[in-house]
Amino acid sequence: MNYLSTRGAGAGERHTFSDILLGGLAKDGGLYLPADYPRVTADELTRWRTLPYADLAFEILSKFCDDIPADDLRALTRKTYTAATYCNVRDDESAAQITPLKTLGVEDGAPLSLLELSNGPTLAFKDMAMQLIGNLFEYALAKHGETLNILGATSGDTGSAAEYAMRGKKGIRVFMLSPHGKMSAFQTAQMYSLQDPNIFNLAVQGVFDDAQDIVKAVSNDHAFKAKYKIGTVNSINWARVVAQVVYYFKGYFAATKSNDERVSFTVPSGNFGNVCAGHIARMMGLPIEKLVVATNENDVLDEFFRTGIYRVRKAAETYHTSSPSMDISKASNFERFVYDLLGRDPARVLQLFRDVEEKGGFDLAASGDFARVKAFGFVSGSSSHDARVETIRDVFQRYDTMIDTHTADGVKVAREHLQPGMPMIVLETAQPIKFGETIREALLREPERPAAFSGIESLAQRFEVVPADAQRVKDFIVAHTGE
Repeated sequence: MNYLSTRGAGAGERHTFSDILLGGLAKDGGLYLPADYPRVTADELTRWRTLPYADLAFEILSKFCDDIPADDLRALTRKTYTAATYCNVRDDESAAQITPLKTLGVEDGAPLSLLELSNGPTLAFKDMAMQLIGNLFEYALAKHGETLNILGATSGDTGSAAEYAMRGKKGIRVFMLSPHGKMSAFQTAQMYSLQDPNIFNLAVQGVFDDAQDIVKAVSNDHAFKAKYKIGTVNSINWARVVAQVVYYFKGYFAATKSNDERVSFTVPSGNFGNVCAGHIARMMGLPIEKLVVATNENDVLDEFFRTGIYRVRKAAETYHTSSPSMDISKASNFERFVYDLLGRDPARVLQLFRDVEEKGGFDLAASGDFARVKAFGFVSGSSSHDARVETIRDVFQRYDTMIDTHTADGVKVAREHLQPGMPMIVLETAQPIKFGETIREALLREPERPAAFSGIESLAQRFEVVPADAQRVKDFIVAHTGE
C-alpha cells in the first residue's frame, strides 16, 4: 500500500503506512491517502460478519498496513480491543461487543439505531481509534529506538482520548492544545486532572480553530518538526481515520442479515474525520446508502453539502454551543473527500485550499463537481440548542435511552433523511455525563455517571494558559522536551 498527498508532493515516491504513522501533514501541507482504496469482496464480507471486533479490525487494517507483520498487527488489535478496556458503561456482554448496536425503534418505516462507540476509557468515540494509535506508536517507536512529541488540538474529546491512550507510554510526550474555557466541566476535568509527567495541557486563549491552526503551523515548520520529533494524533493523522473505518463494518453487520442489504449512517461531525472514515468504508465496497453529515450551529459542512459553498468562519463567527466538540469552522479532514470528489487532482485541491487560506473558502456549485456529491452518498443537516434539548427529551421518553448532545444532533438530522425500509444507524459520540448541564436542562435529572469518574471535577488540575501564538507553543515544547 502506497500513500500520497492530496496536494501532490512526493508524487512518484513511496510512502508506507509506517512512514506516515507518526506524522500528520504531508510536507506540502496536504493529507495522506492511499493511492488506491482496497476493495472488499463478497466472500470477505461473509467471512468478516461473525468476527470479534479485534479480529475484524485486523482484517480491515491489514489492507492498509501491509508493511506491519501480520502477527504483530493481530497482536496489536487484540491488545487494544478488549472487553476490559470497553467496559466503563455497559454490561459484560455489551463490553465484549466493543461497539454494540442499540435499536431504538421504527420511525417513518425505517429502523433507527445507535451504534454505541463511547464505552472506552474517556467515554467518547475517539477512544476507538486512539487506544489503537497509542499501541501502534509505542510499537513503532520501540522498534526503531525513537521518541515522539505529540502535538494535538482538541475541542473536547480528542484531547482526553489521546492523553489516556498515551499516558505512561514509553518514548512519548503529549502536548495538547484546547480552547480556554470552551469545554464542558467534565471534559476539562478529564484532561487537566491528569498528573502523568509525559502529559502537558495548554489552554489556548481563543477557539478550537486557533488551536488547530497552531498545530498546522508547527507541522509546516519542517525543520522544527524534524528536530523535536513532532507527531500528531488529531484526526488529520491517517491511522486515526482508518481505525474508525472498522466500526462502520461492525455496525453494518449488526444491522443486516445479508450482504445484499444496504444501510445509512448519520454522523455528528465538525472536523469531518469520523464521517470521512464512513466515506472510505463506502469506497471499499461496504453497502452504504447515505452518509448523513450532522452539524450544530457551526454549519460549515452542512452549508457545503447543501450548496457547494465551503466557507470557513473566523473565530468571532464560531459559536460556543452545547455540543462543543463540534464547535469547529474549518474541517481539517474535508480535504480528503474533496480530493476524491475532484477525481484525485492534486493541483486543483492545492488551489482550492489556497483559496481557503487567502479568500476564506471556495465555491463548487457552478463547476459541475458539486453534482457528484450525491454519487458519494452524502446529504446533511444542522441542529440547534433547542432542537438537541428536545431530541434528548424525546429519545429518553420514547426509548428510555439517555443520549449526549452531539448524538442528539445526529438523531435530529437522521430523522430528516429516513427512508422506509432502510436501516438508519446514528453514530453515538459520547456519554451524557460529559455534558451534564444540557442533560439537566432537558431531563431535569443528573446524567448517568460511571463509578470510575465519581468526583472528577474536584480533582486538582494541571494546565497552562497560553496565547494563540505558534511560537509560544514551540517555546513551551522546547522547554519541556529536555533536549
